[in-house]
Amino acid sequence: MRPKRLDSRSDCGVETTLSVVGGLWKPLILYHLMGGKKRFMELSRLVPQATQRMLTLQLRELEADGVVTRRVFAEVPPRVEYAVTDFGRTLVPVLAALREWGERYRVERQGLAPREECGTVEGPPPAKVQRRGASAPGLSPDPDSDRAAG
Repeated sequence: MRPKRLDSRSDCGVETTLSVVGGLWKPLILYHLMGGKKRFMELSRLVPQATQRMLTLQLRELEADGVVTRRVFAEVPPRVEYAVTDFGRTLVPVLAALREWGERYRVERQGLAPREECGTVEGPPPAKVQRRGASAPGLSPDPDSDRAAG
């Protein structure tokens, strides 16, 4: 097992969250597992840019952190399934917010067309992404602007 990186210097919850789900592949792995149990090769196909070694390491870390469970079936050949724990499901709003922000960034900053769903997360549906110049409720670039309006 890896040594925990939770020796926080700032005592900030964001730092703790990022120590558990941060990195390039963990959020994607979790996002896909929110749709239900997956076998290793299913995850490998869903995250094709990750090497099998990296996928294995990331899954082990998520399991060690209590966010993902690994179930090995006594079969030949062995079958292994990964699933999100009940506590891991509390990350649904976080992942949904990341997806929503990413779609908004694609449209507003990169000038790309909105994308269809990149998978499913069992949580609130993403808000409609608006074109550059329009302000979506709750997504204003200035955090004080919502307070000033209300």
